[in-house]
Amino acid sequence: MTLVKLYLWLILLVMLSGLMRKEILILLVLAICVGCSKFEQMRLRGAAVECSGEILTHNELAAVAMGISAEDSAAVVEKYIRQWATNLLMKDIVKRSQNKEIEELVAEYRRSLYQHEWEQHQIATRMSQHVEDSVVVAFYENNKAHFVLPETILRGVLLVVPAGAPNIDQLKRYVVDPQDEEHIEWIEKYAYQYASGYELFLDEWKTANQLLLRMPFEKNTLQKQIKQNRQVVVEDSVNTYILQVVDMYAQGEQMPLDYARGEIEKILLRQRQVEFIQSERELLYQDAIKSGKLTRYEK
Repeated sequence: MTLVKLYLWLILLVMLSGLMRKEILILLVLAICVGCSKFEQMRLRGAAVECSGEILTHNELAAVAMGISAEDSAAVVEKYIRQWATNLLMKDIVKRSQNKEIEELVAEYRRSLYQHEWEQHQIATRMSQHVEDSVVVAFYENNKAHFVLPETILRGVLLVVPAGAPNIDQLKRYVVDPQDEEHIEWIEKYAYQYASGYELFLDEWKTANQLLLRMPFEKNTLQKQIKQNRQVVVEDSVNTYILQVVDMYAQGEQMPLDYARGEIEKILLRQRQVEFIQSERELLYQDAIKSGKLTRYEK
């Protein structure tokens, strides 16, 4: 405010000296006051940058630079300001040009958002997400040709134990029948004490690719070994890897129902959603007619 006062004193001196017309001086004083008032408003709002009637505050810019080194923060903040300002300027240009095509696109996008929000709300609150088991089985039986395995899947046990660990032979014998309660109890105690990796997947399918992440095998080699022997043992300089296969379906074979179930349920729910939304739209339309929100007039 000190600088503004200085300007006012200078104007007053000029006015007293008669070097400027009174009317011009008044306008100049008003302009300075308006500028001062706006500056004060921006200061009170914490503004750092103003563009097209919008502001960026010092707090917002500080948040942009948070966690960034002092050397990089200035460049990051400057880039953010430029992007923010150019976005606003482009928006103003489009508004001034009154581009009908853009306005129509925006309006259509807004309608699509409203429609999507309404549909998702109706589905979440009014449509059952349960799929009867009999419906899943019927769909599977009628569409078996579509459910072919893209890769080999397995159920069983995988253990990774350090080379030289004790009782490896007994471990190999016990994993042959991992569903035996006595065997599985012994295996779990052994794994807890010695194994660096242990997966018991008797009730879920794993793909060959998932298991290859844990074993030093090429994909074709693993699939060949599994077909020849349900127990695969491989050693390297660090570990012994033991894979016991309880159940397996090879790539290209019919997908088992319990593996396909999740995909089938998604397909059936999508079909139900389409039919449900069509029904809800018709109900919405008929309710609008009954309530008087929609009126049709004959020619």
